[in-house]
Amino acid sequence: MPVTAYVGFGANLGDTRATFAHTREQLSALPHTALRAASSLYRSAPQGCDETHPDYTNAVFALQTGLAAPALLAHLQRLETEAGRVRPPQSSGYLPRVLDLDLLLYGDAQIRTPQLVVPHPRMTQRAFVLIPLAQIVPPDFRIPGQNAPLTELVAAVADQPVEPL
Repeated sequence: MPVTAYVGFGANLGDTRATFAHTREQLSALPHTALRAASSLYRSAPQGCDETHPDYTNAVFALQTGLAAPALLAHLQRLETEAGRVRPPQSSGYLPRVLDLDLLLYGDAQIRTPQLVVPHPRMTQRAFVLIPLAQIVPPDFRIPGQNAPLTELVAAVADQPVEPL
């Protein structure tokens, strides 16, 4: 049975608007999957890395998919690799990225495996995820496992600068 999955988009290398448009097309072409919505683009400062890195372009996609969560994740990682993303060893921290796709939510599922954690473990701490997500979900939307509605989670990260593009 199809579920709604939300995918975070981030890029800070190359033509990020073109990368967004191309990624949108690629997500629409995934098997058993339809693109249902895409947020506007937002700019955010890099977090968890050298602050001399370029700002990120961020967005969130809503997909209706019949793919299982691990299969969807595998497709997202393949798209990243095809775009030229290089994954550093775990200890080297974050690097600039031509494309970063995170499986944020997969229906109401709460998944915890060595390869996949859903809801994404840091999404509630990131304005660059919550603000675009709030743009494409109903006002009373709740993230599985969270007591607060999305509107309260967005308010809690209001001090993080995120600007529409």
